[in-house]
Amino acid sequence: MASRLRSVLPDLSPWRSSRDFRLLWIQGLVTFFSSFMAMVALPLQIKELTGSPLAVGVMGAVELVPLVVFGLYGGALADAGDRRRVLLLTEAGTAVMAATLLVNALLPEPALWPLYLVAAGVSALAGLQRPALDSLMARIVPHDQQTAAAALNALRWQIGAIAGPALAGLVVAYAGHAAAYATTVCGLVVSVLLCTRLAPAPPAHDAAKPSLRGVAEGARYAWSRPVLLGTYAVDLAAMFFAFPNTIFPFLAADLDAEWSLGLMYAAGSVGSVVLSLTSGWTSRVRRHGLFVVFGAAGWGLAVAAAGWFTDVWLVLLCLAFAGAGDMLSGLGRSTIWNQTVPEELRGRLAGIEVLSYSVGPQLGQVRAGAAAGWTGTRAAFWSGGLACVASVGLLAAVLPKLVTYDARTDEDALRRRARKEAAAGSDAGVGAGATS
Repeated sequence: MASRLRSVLPDLSPWRSSRDFRLLWIQGLVTFFSSFMAMVALPLQIKELTGSPLAVGVMGAVELVPLVVFGLYGGALADAGDRRRVLLLTEAGTAVMAATLLVNALLPEPALWPLYLVAAGVSALAGLQRPALDSLMARIVPHDQQTAAAALNALRWQIGAIAGPALAGLVVAYAGHAAAYATTVCGLVVSVLLCTRLAPAPPAHDAAKPSLRGVAEGARYAWSRPVLLGTYAVDLAAMFFAFPNTIFPFLAADLDAEWSLGLMYAAGSVGSVVLSLTSGWTSRVRRHGLFVVFGAAGWGLAVAAAGWFTDVWLVLLCLAFAGAGDMLSGLGRSTIWNQTVPEELRGRLAGIEVLSYSVGPQLGQVRAGAAAGWTGTRAAFWSGGLACVASVGLLAAVLPKLVTYDARTDEDALRRRARKEAAAGSDAGVGAGATS
């Protein structure tokens, strides 16, 4: 029985083997929890100030340009600078942005424009931070533990995503937006303190300074790899067509269940956390492209179903299944990226990854808000979900190498493993020589 449980429960190898992984896991949990408080409060405050689903959806458009520009630059910066320093400074900047929301919420008549300004600023900081953070994982976690690390990181995110929105809905309802923003500020201050304990992560000695040429080099590499290209394209399509979070306040009102808003934001994470808690089997799988395709298609089907049902509990169940599908797809993407991308390009490719899994939701917010305004909230759900399934099927047919990816035979994965093992052997030899 114990053996069977170990085969199903999450693999804790990365937690045991890496101190920095443990620190980043705890720091991320604090950040996710506090950030989700603001994530719920911000669109709800825009809704209360304007009453317009399009005004809420525009937040995605406001966030898009800074995310694209700073995400690409952040990738080049991660390859050229100390990744810990980038993480520390951007986390501190996000805390300042959250404090701005708090000050605005405390005004007798809160203004609308600071909400969009902060959304753009946080998006720019996220674009700078995520490549450094994601590329750190490939460095501090052994090659054969990447899937386990991705599952543990997802579990961390899901805990924050469940507790944060659920509590935020109650906090906003009973204490107001300012209380939610104050909680965000406190959490981000703790996160900054944790970041100071990470080991420095300087670039290679021959790393070039951030430049457009460096960004273009990373883009050319990604374009030349059908497997990587497929992970980006599938995620973009899934998020663009079937990211419904921005219209959750209107769905809750349509179902006459405003009390369920926090649960809607948390439901997807409930499904994800169930998959994470039973993710032990994923460490033994080598066909991670199948994770990407089937997970994204499952996400779309579940979102479409959520648009059909009128019972709020069935809607929440569908959103939970959607979260499980997204989690499965995310495990596949993260594993493929960390198993195949060379260290010298890791930051720049992480910048492209940021665009693939962040630009999609931003555009998806605009699509969902516009569709809800034109055709109704529920139609925006089911039409987007079905379009997601169709687009994922088309991409799988056009990019068959994604579906057939196998870590045991893929040339890039084998090359990445060999170089990482050689580097580990070299470090061990240096340590032995110093000891003798």
